[in-house]
Amino acid sequence: MPEVEEHEVVFTADGVERRTFYYARGPTEGPLLVFLHGFPAIAASWKSQLATFASLGFRVVAPDLPGYGRSTARKVAEDYSLESVHQALNVVFDHIGAEKAVWIGHDWGAVVAWSYAQHFPERCVGVAGLAIPSHVMERGFDAALETVNRDIYPEDKYPFGQWAYQHYFKTHFEKVVKWFESDVETCLPVMYMKGSPEGLGKVSPAASVGGEGELFGGEKPDPAWRQVPKSMLCADEEYLREAIAASKKSSFWGPVARYLNHERNEKYFESAKNGGKLHMPALFIAGSWDSGCDVVHSSVAEPGRRNCTNLTETSVKAGHWVVQERPEEVNAAIIHWLVKSCEQHWPSR
Repeated sequence: MPEVEEHEVVFTADGVERRTFYYARGPTEGPLLVFLHGFPAIAASWKSQLATFASLGFRVVAPDLPGYGRSTARKVAEDYSLESVHQALNVVFDHIGAEKAVWIGHDWGAVVAWSYAQHFPERCVGVAGLAIPSHVMERGFDAALETVNRDIYPEDKYPFGQWAYQHYFKTHFEKVVKWFESDVETCLPVMYMKGSPEGLGKVSPAASVGGEGELFGGEKPDPAWRQVPKSMLCADEEYLREAIAASKKSSFWGPVARYLNHERNEKYFESAKNGGKLHMPALFIAGSWDSGCDVVHSSVAEPGRRNCTNLTETSVKAGHWVVQERPEEVNAAIIHWLVKSCEQHWPSR
């Protein structure tokens, strides 16, 4: 099987030269799958999927989204709106030369994928989101607030519910960036904590960000986090080393700037085709132990159910990092969906 390839596309947007790095694997003539990472991951988080789906005959691509890894990371907030990120993806898509693809994303990558399918359905065979369902974040922060379960998050105590961290990231942007960058080696690994069913139906730690604990308990990441047993993390040491190095190179400015763009993204959604409804095959894979995006005790998945006419839903016993915690189960769920709903996109033998 072909090894992982590394590519870089250079393009000009708004008079500025930009670069997008991406991994590719599998036969160049194979049906295209595009995997989009979330916050604060990088393209390398999809290496398991690159190997698995390339072995089945797919052409598999995973870019570093703008602001991450080896892609351009300017300190310009608009660069990290969904519309601007789509611009970079279209350049990659044109560089590959495919007619259509299945777009698969996790976390913010899921938001990017859902939104891409809403604006460029002609380039999509299907779309899949992991951990984050459709028609929520791409519609702006207020749309997310509508999904909060007020029995768990009383408005007087938790006005922003489980999305409090996003409000804090926006209103204390520079402080948040400084916090992450003050000790990347400490804060980044613990962001890959495994999920647990014990947190279901309870207040998510993300809801307390901006309260008395400010940002996760202090001005800097707690040095004690370095003592967290590796068995509690779902990312391996090789990936963490690569992710830490990438975050130091590109900084956290771009990743955190996603949260400065809720209003722009809400406005952008107004131009979505078909009123934003998705009629193509769509897949949502939830982490059944994901307290931050709890589909069991909130209505966060309901907008997608109303607006995707060909939706398949499933879940895996994992927290937010479904790909890292349950790679084989996630791959199996995607394969099953591709065979069932996107059979015309299956590689010919």
